[in-house]
Amino acid sequence: MPLDWIFGIVAAWLLIGVAGVIALRRLTLVARLLFPAGGLVGLSLFGFAWIAATGTPEVAILPIGLPTLPFHFRLDSLAAFFLMVIGAASAGISAFAAGYFRKGEGTPPGLLCLEYHVFLASMVLVVLADDAYVFMVMWETMAMSSFFLVIANHRIPEIRRAGYLYLLLAHVGAIGILLCFGVLQANTGDYTFANMRAQHLAPFWASLAFLLALFGFGAKAGIVPLHVWLPEAHPAAPSPVSALMSGVMLKTAIYGLLRVTFDLLHTPIWWWGVLLLALGLLSALFGVVFAAVQVDMKRLLAYSSIENIGLMIAGIGLAALFSAYGMHPMAALALTAVLYHVVSHAFFKSLLFVATGSVLHATRERSLGKLGGLIRFMPWVAWMTLVGALTSAGLPPLGGFIPEWLLLQSFLFAPGLPNSFLNMLVPVVAALIALVVALAGYTMVKFFGVIFLGQPREEKLVQAHDAGFWERLGMLWLVAGCVALGLFPVPVIVLIDAVTRPLVGAGLGATVSGNQWLLIPVSIERASYGPLLFLLGVAASFALAFLLVRLFYHGRLRRTPPWDCGFPGQGARMQDTAEGFGQPIREIFDPFFRIERELPTPFDTRPHYRVSVGDHFWYWIYLPIARIVERLARLIGLLQRGRIAIYLLYSFVTLITVLMVVKR
Repeated sequence: MPLDWIFGIVAAWLLIGVAGVIALRRLTLVARLLFPAGGLVGLSLFGFAWIAATGTPEVAILPIGLPTLPFHFRLDSLAAFFLMVIGAASAGISAFAAGYFRKGEGTPPGLLCLEYHVFLASMVLVVLADDAYVFMVMWETMAMSSFFLVIANHRIPEIRRAGYLYLLLAHVGAIGILLCFGVLQANTGDYTFANMRAQHLAPFWASLAFLLALFGFGAKAGIVPLHVWLPEAHPAAPSPVSALMSGVMLKTAIYGLLRVTFDLLHTPIWWWGVLLLALGLLSALFGVVFAAVQVDMKRLLAYSSIENIGLMIAGIGLAALFSAYGMHPMAALALTAVLYHVVSHAFFKSLLFVATGSVLHATRERSLGKLGGLIRFMPWVAWMTLVGALTSAGLPPLGGFIPEWLLLQSFLFAPGLPNSFLNMLVPVVAALIALVVALAGYTMVKFFGVIFLGQPREEKLVQAHDAGFWERLGMLWLVAGCVALGLFPVPVIVLIDAVTRPLVGAGLGATVSGNQWLLIPVSIERASYGPLLFLLGVAASFALAFLLVRLFYHGRLRRTPPWDCGFPGQGARMQDTAEGFGQPIREIFDPFFRIERELPTPFDTRPHYRVSVGDHFWYWIYLPIARIVERLARLIGLLQRGRIAIYLLYSFVTLITVLMVVKR
C-alpha cells in the first residue's frame, strides 16, 4: 500500500539523519553520500504519492503516541498532492545541497544532515496527520528543526535574532491552530479529523474556527501582517534551507488552510472568501513592491515569496466565494489555479534560491550592488537562473504562466456572482492582480539583470567559478520541472482534478483531457491556450529571423563597440544599479515604505547619501508589542530581589491568602 511505503520513506529519512550524526564532521561522507541518498528518497516519495493521488483514501493508527492518544494518519488525494510537491522539490534541493555545504560554516555537517532530514520527515507527517494531536506534534517538530537550520551559522548575532523571530511567530501561529482544533472538535473530546468532519458547527463557531486557522496558518505562510519573520529568516538560512522553506514549508500552511476551510468545515461562508481575497491581494502587492526595492538578493526572493503566497491566498478566497454560492465549477477553476501555483512555485522559487547559493559561494557577496557580469564566469548558473526568473515572472511557455492565467480566468468569470457588490469589486481585484504580475516581471528583470548582465562591479568577481556537478544536477532537475509544468499542463490538471472534486464537488479534468494540445479550462469560446503551439511559434519566429539575416545581410555585418553616449570613460559602476531599478517603485508606492534618508550638506568634505526602506508593520505592531512585553518583564523582575527574606514574605502572604479563601 502507498501509505506503508511512505512510512518507510519517513523512516529512511530519519535513518539518514542518524547516520549523519554518526559521521558528524566527515563532510565528504555526509555531502556526497547522505544528501544524495535523501534526494533519491524524495524521488521515491514523489512516485508513491503519484500512485496514491487518484486512489481511495488510506488510514492507519500507530500506537506510538500517549496511551490514550495514538497517532492517526490518512492518505487522501489532497495529502498525496502535497506529498508529491515535497518529494519532487526536495529531490532537487538535496542534490544541490550535496555540492553546497562546506567545512567551517556553523553547524557540523552531520548535525545539519539530521536537522535537514527531520525537517523533511516532519513535513510529510504534518500532511498525513489525521488528528489534532499528531498534527501539532509534527507541526512543532517542523518548526524546531527548521529553526535550527535557520541558525546553522549561529555565531553571527543577526542570524540568531532572525531565528528567534521566526521561532516566536511559529509558536504564536501554533497557538491559533491549536485553538482552531479545540473549536472544531465541538466539545466532544475527540480530536480526530474524522470527528471534526462529522460536526456541523453553527456559523459563529465555524467562523471562529476559520479565523483561528487563518491566523495560525497565515503566520507560517507569511501573509501580511504576519510576514515579518520571512524576509529575516530566509536570508539568514543556508541557501538549500531557504529553498526548502520557501519552496516547500510555506505550502504546508496552504495545505492546512485548505484542509480546514474545505474539508473539516465543509461549506465556506461567503465573507470568508472576501477576507481571504483582501488579505491575499494585500500580501501579493506588498510583497512584490518590497521585492522590487531590495538590494539583497535573498531578501528580494523572500519578499517575492510573500507575493506568491498572497496570490495563492487570493485564489483560495475566490474558490471559497464561488463555493459559498454553489458555483462549483468556478470554485474548481480557482482551486486548480491555486494548486498549480503551489507546485510551480515549489520548483521555480527553489531554483532561484539555490542559484543565489551558487552565486554566494562563488563571490561571497549577497548585495546586488556588488555583483554583475557573472554570466561570463558562471554560464551554467546564469542560464538556469534565467529559466527560474522567467517562470517566476509568469512568462509562457513556462510553468509560472499557467496558474496565473487560470487565476485571471477565474476572475473573468466572477461577474456571475449573485451579489452585485462583489460583481463590482472582483474586476478591480483582477486588475490589481494583473498589476502584481507585471511588477513581478519587473522584479525578475532587476534580479537577473543586475546579477548576471553588464560588467562586474567588483574586481574579485572575475575569479568567480561556476557550479559543481551536484549543484548543476539539482538545478537541472528544478529547471526540468519548470519547463515540464509549462509545456504539459493537461496531465497536471487531470491529477489536480482528484483533489478538487472531494473539496468543492467539481473539477476540470474532464474538460481539459478532451484535447491534449489545447488547455481549455471552461469552453473553447471563452479561453484556450496551447503551450506546445506557442513554443513552436516562438521557435519558428527565431528561426525565420535567423534565416532572413543570414540570407539578406550576410557579409554586410560589422561589429562595433556600443554607443557610449559621447563619454568613452564609462565603467562598471556607471551601470544601472539595484537602487536605480527600485527608485521608480519607491516613488510610486511611497506610502508602502518607511523611508529614512541620510542626505549630504554643502559643507561635507566627503558627501554621503544613504536611503533605507523599512516596514510600517514592524513599527506599528511589533515594536509596540515588544516594548509592552519588555515593561511587563521589568515589573515581574521586581519580584526577584535575590533576598531570602523577600521570598519568605511572598510565601507568608500567599499562605494567609489561601487560608482566608478556604475559611470563606
